Amino acid sequence: MMRIVFMGTPEYAAVSLQALISNGYEVVGVFTQPDRPKGRGKQMAVSPVKALALDYQIPVFQPVKIRADGVEALKSLNPDLCVTAAFGQILSEEILAVPRLGTVNVHASLLPAYRGSSPANWVIINGEKITGVTTMMTDKGIDTGDILLQREAVIQDEETAGDLTLRLAKEGADLLIETLEKIKDGTCERRPQAEAESSYYPLLKKEDGRIDWSKSAEEIANLARGLSPWPGAFSDSPWGVLKILSARAANREEKGMPGDIVVGDEKNGLFVQTGNGLLEILTLQAPGGKAMNSKDFLRGHPLKENKTMKNEVIA
Repeated sequence: MMRIVFMGTPEYAAVSLQALISNGYEVVGVFTQPDRPKGRGKQMAVSPVKALALDYQIPVFQPVKIRADGVEALKSLNPDLCVTAAFGQILSEEILAVPRLGTVNVHASLLPAYRGSSPANWVIINGEKITGVTTMMTDKGIDTGDILLQREAVIQDEETAGDLTLRLAKEGADLLIETLEKIKDGTCERRPQAEAESSYYPLLKKEDGRIDWSKSAEEIANLARGLSPWPGAFSDSPWGVLKILSARAANREEKGMPGDIVVGDEKNGLFVQTGNGLLEILTLQAPGGKAMNSKDFLRGHPLKENKTMKNEVIA
């Protein structure tokens, strides 16, 4: 029986861990990020991977830095193979040398494109139509190891990053099991990544959600989808800082400066001029409020004098 140590943190990773358990693999230990304060009450919360491991009574390890204080714990588990999925820490060569068969990573893009920690967000932000999942052998680089298997996925027109991540988690879990079966019977081929075709995108930050109204309506709509549910697209407005939860390029012509509100009433909704075309804001959230349809919002917050989404730096 192959002894597997799993390393992962969010729900995306928990789906792969569940697949290993459901398919009878021996998971001898789980490494995940330390518990973090969450929500308004800042109560300490466990990761989805930890919660699942505890349900199955799998030993859990939560080093702040696995390369510094997790090496001995990993060695004590004597793994044949490590599996990672959105773990959130970079593995040192010392860590990678522990499992005799190496470390397999489940990555939510078609490598070598979209290396990095937020691939499902960035493919939507960039307007891609196709993405997928990759299983790869982890090396000391960031998502640079040899490709094992890949599976394509079509990005749906209204799909958010949250929706896509969950779908890719399921595809990735299936691909992981297929990969491990091939590793067991010796038929899993390795293919080096084509460095000339690679791209890397960084971890998202809250300020990445600030809307630049000089961009096109389609680009801004993609930004809102790609940053849902976190960190969210936002803009200053006559009502304060609005979160733009969903939007689409409008099939109508108006003239105005980027950021001008050209339509804003409870009957027609909220339309803003961009650098190319009109953006129809479908759902939004005002400071201290709940998510609302834009027409319902305007019913309770009618537009008065200031008819622009001010293009200012927002703290």
